[in-house]
Amino acid sequence: MTNQFEFQAPEVVSTELTGVLEKAAQFDGTLAYSGCFHINGIVNGKIITPDMLVIGETGKVNGEIKAGVVIIYGKVEAIIEAKYRVEFKKPAIFRGEMSTPSLKVEEGVLFEGTNKML
Repeated sequence: MTNQFEFQAPEVVSTELTGVLEKAAQFDGTLAYSGCFHINGIVNGKIITPDMLVIGETGKVNGEIKAGVVIIYGKVEAIIEAKYRVEFKKPAIFRGEMSTPSLKVEEGVLFEGTNKML
């Protein structure tokens, strides 16, 4: 299975793109979905998915994230609970708490917070 990302997602996680929040958009509340969702705008609230969340360079998330895999290029102030993996890609900025069994942080990422390895 080939996907558009440079990493292999666990086979139990869907990488099929199911939604995009563009940079001119803002969402307040609870966002629940299956598949892969890209955030290039602003989300204030809770994000819940068994699958994948990608936060683009212009994306900002404030709140809580529960997901299978989380890939972050943008700004996140949140409590993250990832079942499989969290990846921070330059120029990501993270402030908060996180629990995940696998963590990857690229050089140049600002990481202020705590991580509990599951």
